Amino acid sequence: MSVIGIVGLPGSGKSEAAAVAREAGIPVVTMGDVIREACHERGLDPAEHHGRVAQALREESGPGAIAERSLPVIERELDDSPTVLVDGIRSGVEAERFAEAFGEAFTLVAIEAPFEVRAERVDARGRDAASADGGESLEARDERELGFGMDAAIERADRRIENTDSLADFHERIRTLLAEAGA
Repeated sequence: MSVIGIVGLPGSGKSEAAAVAREAGIPVVTMGDVIREACHERGLDPAEHHGRVAQALREESGPGAIAERSLPVIERELDDSPTVLVDGIRSGVEAERFAEAFGEAFTLVAIEAPFEVRAERVDARGRDAASADGGESLEARDERELGFGMDAAIERADRRIENTDSLADFHERIRTLLAEAGA
């Protein structure tokens, strides 16, 4: 059993890493899906309220709330697959919760890229005032994510993958990571 958690600021490449895992047949649990589900439960549009609902969940149920809601999904996926990738860890508390649940089988991977590179990527995919994050600028999104404790999760990472080269190079690094995890 192997659970690989991915952490990184917006535009760093988390979704690309998840896409590589899916192509390899590895289930991906996206923590943002938990937030989108909570938006729907509250009758809110995730496109407008994603960040606010994420914050509300943490205020209502503690900083590990989204990890707690993700655990049953991860465990179900592990019933059918030896490896699961968890996309979108946002805090040290969430990383710790997964480490408690999965022990040595959990590896936290930080995907890193400079602000300018991330800004270009976010701009290229049309994440602007009409974005799914409620119209926040990249600076505001970074601030919100770091406010959740993402800096602690990044600091705690077992592995770091720099995503500044070509997309093909990044995909190859992720494939290597997955192969090393036994996937």
